[in-house]
Amino acid sequence: MRKKQFKAESKKLLDMMINSIYTHKEIFLRELISNASDAIDKLYFKSLTDNSVKLNRDDFKIMIELDKDNRIITISDNGIGMTGEELENNLGTIAKSGSLNFKNENADNEKAEDVSVIGQFGVGFYSSFMVADRVEVVSKAFGDEQAHKWTSSGVDGYTIEECDKEDAGTVITMHIKEDTENEHFSDYLEQYKIDELVKKYSDYIRYPIQMEMSHQVPDKDKEGEYITEVSVETLNSMVPLWRKSKSEIKPEEYNEFYKEKFMDYSDPQLVIHSKTEGQATFDSLLFIPENPPYDFYSKEYEKGLQLYSNGVLIMDKCSDLLPDYFSFVKGLVDSADLSLNISREMLQHDHQLRIIAKAIDKKIKNELKKLLNNDREKYNKFFDTFGTQLKYGVYANYGMEKDSLKDLIEFKSSMTDGYTTLKEYVDRMPEAQESIYYACGDSISKIEFLPQLEAVKEKGYEVLYFTDEIDEFAIQMLMEYDGKHFANICKDEVNLSTDEEKKEIEEKNESSKDLLEKIKGILGDKVSSVKFSNKLGSHPVSISAEGYVSLEMEKVLSQMPGANQGVKAQLVLEINSNHPVAQKLEAADDDTLKKYVTLLYSSARLVAGLDIENPTEFSDMLADMIQ
Repeated sequence: MRKKQFKAESKKLLDMMINSIYTHKEIFLRELISNASDAIDKLYFKSLTDNSVKLNRDDFKIMIELDKDNRIITISDNGIGMTGEELENNLGTIAKSGSLNFKNENADNEKAEDVSVIGQFGVGFYSSFMVADRVEVVSKAFGDEQAHKWTSSGVDGYTIEECDKEDAGTVITMHIKEDTENEHFSDYLEQYKIDELVKKYSDYIRYPIQMEMSHQVPDKDKEGEYITEVSVETLNSMVPLWRKSKSEIKPEEYNEFYKEKFMDYSDPQLVIHSKTEGQATFDSLLFIPENPPYDFYSKEYEKGLQLYSNGVLIMDKCSDLLPDYFSFVKGLVDSADLSLNISREMLQHDHQLRIIAKAIDKKIKNELKKLLNNDREKYNKFFDTFGTQLKYGVYANYGMEKDSLKDLIEFKSSMTDGYTTLKEYVDRMPEAQESIYYACGDSISKIEFLPQLEAVKEKGYEVLYFTDEIDEFAIQMLMEYDGKHFANICKDEVNLSTDEEKKEIEEKNESSKDLLEKIKGILGDKVSSVKFSNKLGSHPVSISAEGYVSLEMEKVLSQMPGANQGVKAQLVLEINSNHPVAQKLEAADDDTLKKYVTLLYSSARLVAGLDIENPTEFSDMLADMIQ
C-alpha cells in the first residue's frame, strides 16, 4: 500500500469542491453516473476500433447498490477501467480529466462520432465527498491482469494498493456521512431518492442504470399479509424522445412526455420538435401549454427551458433561452456545444448560448405563423390564452421585436365576429382609407357604446377593438403597418367629415364661440377645450383626447405602482351640433347652463369609462331636472 498526499493546491481545490463549487449535494450521483458512462463509452469506442474487443453496446450497464444498514452506496460499471497509474493521475491529481484527454486524442477519428463522453474537467468524482466521509475506488483496466484500489477520506490524502477484481471496470464505494442538524444524508440511502435523482439528471444516459428494488406484494398464501420481493430494475429510459425521428413518435407519446416532465394534466396545444445544425447543433422539444401555469402571473413564476448536455440535465430552467414574450413555453434543449463551468451546474454565457436562444425564438415564431395560416381555430384558441404576451413582446425593449411579432397579433373588430390580423384589416381597407382605426375600452360591449364608433361605422370603416391594457401601448410602439398609421377614433385629430361638413362645423364653432368659452369656464381645467362636433352620430356628447396620451393610456398609467399622477390625457368635451341638447344649451340661462354642462360632462365621462368626481352631485342634479 502506498500512502499519498494531495498537493497543497489540490487540498484547497478539494475543500472548495466539497464546500463551494456545487450548490446542490445531490449532484454527486449525476457526476458519478456520467463518469461511469464515459468509461463505458471509451470501451465501446475501443470495440469499434480494435477487432480483438468482442463486445457490443448491449453488454454494458451501470449498477447502483444500497446498503442502508452500513450506510454504503456502490456505483459500478463494466467500462474500460483504470490502471494503477491512471488511478494515480486521474484521482490523485484534482482537475485532471481522463475523459477530456480521450476526447482530444480522438477528435479526428470518424468512429468517435458515435461516442459522447460527458466529463471535461476531472472534478466531478470529488463531489462524492460532499455526501461521503470515505470513498473507495476499485478498478481494473480492460486487458490488464491486475486491479487496484484507491481509498481516501478527503483532504488527508489517499492510498493506492493492488487488489483482486475479476472483470474490467470500476466500482466506487461511498461511506455516507452521518446526519447532522442541517443535512439529512440518509435520504441518499433510500431507493425512492436514488430513483428520483436518476430520472431527474441521468434519465437519458445511453446505458442502463440498474438497481435492486424491493416491493411489498400480497402474500398468496396468507390473506391480508405482504411479502417483500426484490428485482433488478432499470431506472433510466436511455433514449431521449427528442433524439428519435419525428416520424417514429406518436402524438400520444409527445403528450405523455409533456405531462410527466412538466407536471401538467392537459395535453399541450402545440408541439415543436426540431434538430438544428449549423453555427450551433442542438435538439429541441418545445411545448405550448393548453392553459397558463398556475403561478404564471405571480412573481414566483420562473421561465426557462430544461438544458441538457449530451442527455445529462445541466439546468432545470435556463431563462436565457426564452424571451419574456415566450415565457409560457415549456420544453428542453440538448446540445454538446455548450461551454459549461467547472461544476457543470451553470453555463458560461457565451456566443453558443445566444445562437441557440435566437434559433429557438425564430423556430417558435415560424411554427406559430404556420398554425395561424393552416389552423386558424387552433391559433385563435392559443391567442386567447397567450396573445397578451405577444403584445407585450411588441412593446418591450423599445420595440426591438415588433417587426417579427406584428403578424402574430390579433384583435376583435367591428367587421368580424372572430379575430382579425393587421394584414387582414389592411387587405379589407377601402382604397381611399389612409389610417387603421381603433377604439379602446374595458370590453367589446363598452366600446360599441362609444359615440364616435357609430359615426366611423356609418362612413363604412372598420374599427379594431382594443380591450387589453397593453394594446394601445403596443400599437404606439409599432407606429404603422404596411404604411398605414394607427388612429384612435376617440382622439381629437380623427376627422372623417367631408370638406363641406368640416366647413360647416367650423362655422358653427366660430359662431358659438361665446357659448363654448362659457362652458369651458364652468368646467375649468377639467377639459382643455369644448367644441361642437358632427361626428357623434345620434349621441349628444362625448369626451375625446388630444395629444399623445389617450383616455385608455391615462387609465392604465394611473393604476401602475408609483404612478405619476401628472400623466393626464388632455380632455376635449364634444357636443353634437345636430342633437337637441345643442339648442337647449344655447337657450339656457347661466344657472341652468351650469347644471346642463355638469350633467353632460359627467355623462360623457361615464360613457368613456371614466369615474365622475362627485356622484352625489350628479344624482341630485339629475333628480332636480326630473322634478
